[in-house]
Amino acid sequence: MDSIQIGQVRVSRVIEIDTPNSPRFTQYLFPSLTAEQVAEHRHWMAPHYWEPESDRMRMNIQMFVVRTRHHLILVDTCIGDGKNRSVRIWHQRQGAFLEDLGRAGVRPDEVDYVLCTHLHVDHVGWNTRLDKGIWVPTFPKAKYLFAQQEWDYWKDKEGDGFGEVIADSVRPIVNAGLAQLVKGEYAIDDEAVILPTPGHTPGHVSLRLTSDGQEGLITGDMIHHPIQMAELDLTSGACIDPRQANATRRSFLERFAGSGARILGTHFAGPLGGRIVEKGKAFGLDWS
Repeated sequence: MDSIQIGQVRVSRVIEIDTPNSPRFTQYLFPSLTAEQVAEHRHWMAPHYWEPESDRMRMNIQMFVVRTRHHLILVDTCIGDGKNRSVRIWHQRQGAFLEDLGRAGVRPDEVDYVLCTHLHVDHVGWNTRLDKGIWVPTFPKAKYLFAQQEWDYWKDKEGDGFGEVIADSVRPIVNAGLAQLVKGEYAIDDEAVILPTPGHTPGHVSLRLTSDGQEGLITGDMIHHPIQMAELDLTSGACIDPRQANATRRSFLERFAGSGARILGTHFAGPLGGRIVEKGKAFGLDWS
């Protein structure tokens, strides 16, 4: 289990899936990615973000465990077990995620907040677990934080292909009275503040951590992979508003480059907490 200290805030990650992307999935995720771009950036992406042996992009599906001085916060709840999903390796999973979470020192009944940066399938799965045929909250005493704009967008889509995700992983939280809908910039406490970062989805948010003059940034899917820091117009095929997503990502990187803030990419493989630095007209990661 990897951890990083941001002042008095401790951030750990619990990985659910770390299999390198298939070429088909990489093409879906980044449809405009060219072989020339891969060749240009492979030297710094390998081995953490690009696997040399298979020549495939590396990404994780993972949860961040955030311990501020005041609260235990989980950020994004991955895929989950026992759920019908369209991606083969996500469908009806049976894994050891809750055991891994326990090894990270987290008991489900001690979690104060669960933050879903957005309501896509790989960020809400462990919101619920199956108990006697019913989907129930995995973290029964937590407040689940959803952006109001995000919930407003997805709540009426239960009839489309995404509906099963809402039905088994989001609506049970709302029905249980555990959902807390937030608007704009929102302080969970004085060390953890939600920032609106729309584009990937309408109400997408990120989390800014500040403590003792240090800063960390949990990105959600505002940035899927570090190559998007070097290729600023590389948009995910999963983005609902690609133009807004690009503008948000560029603005975010410009704001925090050179600040010393450590970036914690929700899908980033490799070490935690590189600093955002300017590299020509784009950006990169500094581990010094």
